Amino acid sequence: MSDLQTRLKQFIRDVPDFPKPGILFKDITPVLSNAELMGEIVAAFADQFRSAGVTAVVGMESRGFIFGAPLAIELGCAFVPARKPGKLPYDHVGVDYALEYGTARLEMHTDAVGPNDKVLVVDDLLATGGTAAATNALIAQFGAQIVANCFVIELDFLNGRGALSGVPVSSLVHY
Repeated sequence: MSDLQTRLKQFIRDVPDFPKPGILFKDITPVLSNAELMGEIVAAFADQFRSAGVTAVVGMESRGFIFGAPLAIELGCAFVPARKPGKLPYDHVGVDYALEYGTARLEMHTDAVGPNDKVLVVDDLLATGGTAAATNALIAQFGAQIVANCFVIELDFLNGRGALSGVPVSSLVHY
């Protein structure tokens, strides 16, 4: 295990029975309070994808914004938010996706990315892969190339990678 993985596991807090009984929630709030650790997370992803020609980082609402925006700055490219409905002021398109308890939707501006873009998708956690798969489908509507999906945490036992249709996945910590 790398030093970064060890340190992340020391800061990620387990919260039992949140948001409902039987769930062990992985809380990244303590990670967010550590500027040095946050910098290491951004640097780890940037180092991995610096030579990939990334032109845009897409962050999924909302914790993907926290890691995606500084990563885009580090890579010298655009940051694009994938938002919940009703949050974008300009022309937008969206994709609906299934959740265990209903459906959800993500949207992006119609001018967010295009067919010449190479996109890196970022979020805090990969669980079942539904939100990431929906984000990938949304990006595919624009004809952009998805370089990879990046996550701080991956819950391996839920096999979220399987929902990502062969898109490369990079995760810093595995549970």
